[in-house]
Amino acid sequence: MKRSGKADRTTKETRVAVAIDLDGQGNVEISTGIGFFDHMLTLLAAHARFNLSVEAKGDIEVDGHHTVEDVGIVLGKAFSQALGDKKGISRYGTAYVPMDEALALVNLDISGRPYLHIEFPNLAPMVGDFDTQLLEEFFRAFAIHGGITLHIRVLYGRNTHHMIEAAFKALARSLKEAVKTSSDWEASPSTKGLLD
Repeated sequence: MKRSGKADRTTKETRVAVAIDLDGQGNVEISTGIGFFDHMLTLLAAHARFNLSVEAKGDIEVDGHHTVEDVGIVLGKAFSQALGDKKGISRYGTAYVPMDEALALVNLDISGRPYLHIEFPNLAPMVGDFDTQLLEEFFRAFAIHGGITLHIRVLYGRNTHHMIEAAFKALARSLKEAVKTSSDWEASPSTKGLLD
C-alpha cells in the first residue's frame, strides 16, 4: 500500500502545495523563497527518507511568517493523509542528533493528539533570510495538522545554524522511526484500537 499524501492551501497571503511519500528515498523538490528554510526542509526529507515536494509562494516581501506557518500546516495535512488509518506504524520516535557543538533531542508520538513543547538556547534573530522566531510557528503548525505530540529540545549549542539543523535532523530521524511499520501491531498501535 502506497503511503503518500498531497495537500494545498491558498490564501490572500500564500499559495502552498505539498506532496509526500513516506516510503521514498529522500528525493526533494523544495521552493519556498526562503533559502535557509528550503535547506531545513531538504534535510528533513533526506534524513527521514521521505520523498517531498514543497512549492510555496508567499508575501515574503512582508516577512516569512505566513509562508513558514502555512508550509507547516500543509505539510502536516499531507503527512497525516499519507499515514491513513495509521495501522501497523511504530507510532513513537526518538532521536538525539549532534551538529558540531550543538545537540538536539526530539521525542514524538503520532497519537492524533497534537501538542508542541520546544526548547532552544538563545538563537540569533536571523539565519540568512530566516527569522528564527518562526521555528516555533512551523513546528506547531506541523504538529497540529499532523496529529503529532512533539517535543523538541536543543540541549546546548552556540551556533544558531547548527542548533536548528540538529533539531530538523532529529525530527527527521524520529519521524522515520515512528512511521515504520511493525508486525507487533496488526491494527493501530494503541490499546484503544485507534489513533485519533
